[in-house]
Amino acid sequence: MGARFRLGRPTERARDLRNEPTVHEQLLWLHLKGGRLNGLKFSRQMPIAGYFGDFVCRAKRLIVELDGSQHAEADAYDVERTSALERIGYRVIRFWNNDLTSNMDGELETIAAAANATGREPTAGPSRRREGGRSRRAPGDSQ
Repeated sequence: MGARFRLGRPTERARDLRNEPTVHEQLLWLHLKGGRLNGLKFSRQMPIAGYFGDFVCRAKRLIVELDGSQHAEADAYDVERTSALERIGYRVIRFWNNDLTSNMDGELETIAAAANATGREPTAGPSRRREGGRSRRAPGDSQ
């Protein structure tokens, strides 16, 4: 019954991408999963705006992309993709696969700094006043 409501969602493709990660995606995921990087929660291969974000921290509106050699020829596509994601409020940071393997600590510091730079203010708590702007008063109280 639940599948009926998910028509048009790219969940099957996202699942395939998660089940067949590249070596570099596996390596980075070891450092990001379970809040291992400063308690930040990341999801893998998250469908957003018609694209798939390699690693997405929704709370910080941050997308981390790993680029292999295939991205050298796809520069225009990557620019369009990044622009579309930024238009809906995400910040996209990219790393080359070889940079990740040669400088993992530095790349993790960059991700953490980007997450802190994109942090949103916490949402205000609910008002103590009832809907309609009326507060509850004890009988006999005057204003």
